[in-house]
Amino acid sequence: MTVSAVGLALLGSLFFAFGAALQQFEAASTTHAGLRHLIRRPRWLLGGLAIAVGTALHIVALKYGPLTVVQPMGVASLLFALPCAAALQRRRPRPGELAAAAVIAIGLIGLVLVVPEHTGDPHLGTGGAVALLAGAATASLALWIAAGRASPAVRAGLLAMAAGVLYGATATLTRVLVDGSWEPWFLLAVPMPALIALALLQRAYAVGHFGVSFAALQVADPLTAVAFGALLLGEPLPTGTASTLTALAAAALIAAGTVALARTSPMTPRPDLTAR
Repeated sequence: MTVSAVGLALLGSLFFAFGAALQQFEAASTTHAGLRHLIRRPRWLLGGLAIAVGTALHIVALKYGPLTVVQPMGVASLLFALPCAAALQRRRPRPGELAAAAVIAIGLIGLVLVVPEHTGDPHLGTGGAVALLAGAATASLALWIAAGRASPAVRAGLLAMAAGVLYGATATLTRVLVDGSWEPWFLLAVPMPALIALALLQRAYAVGHFGVSFAALQVADPLTAVAFGALLLGEPLPTGTASTLTALAAAALIAAGTVALARTSPMTPRPDLTAR
């Protein structure tokens, strides 16, 4: 069963990576990176379908294997995404890109493994949900404002982090809807941060540094969900000297890998613009 879970999770990561690479290629290939324009592009929609399939496979994998085994497999999407993006750009992935992505992946796996699994049913009242949405919106807005004054690589990372924060908030609300007690208006609230996150992510992709934006998304999304889970749902955080040191070392690896990726990941060419 665990072997099946690992296989499904890896296959899901491949689909997710391919879908993200397709959407980034389309977003970077047009001057109009808004959702209203992108949903008219078949390849972008195909990317969205691939991401949906990858997400579904990951959910099925969780039914066959423990979270501590399945979640690290999801990190593999970062390693799959760079070769996919390079293939779409008709180039080979640079060794420095893959090395930096591997460092980030190791750091993410370290963080995932030290977070204890929560077995209780989550509860979130109206006040907690408002605090969650307001906190995510504030953090995302601050990152979006900072991105406007940053260099291209940093801008891509900040915009993707803003999207990741909103996706993390969406994941927290979704967990409550699936496993816990909630208010009826949560059903209307869940799509809002997800749609804004999707729009922000396309803006990040349009900048051109796919490796940086995808890595920032992979980091911000789970960390935000863990933070909201601890603050609002009472979920446990790592405790003890060993777990704390592991988390700090993992965070250092993620930071170092992201900086290296920003230096090695090339800008995505814009074929429909350069042809003019």
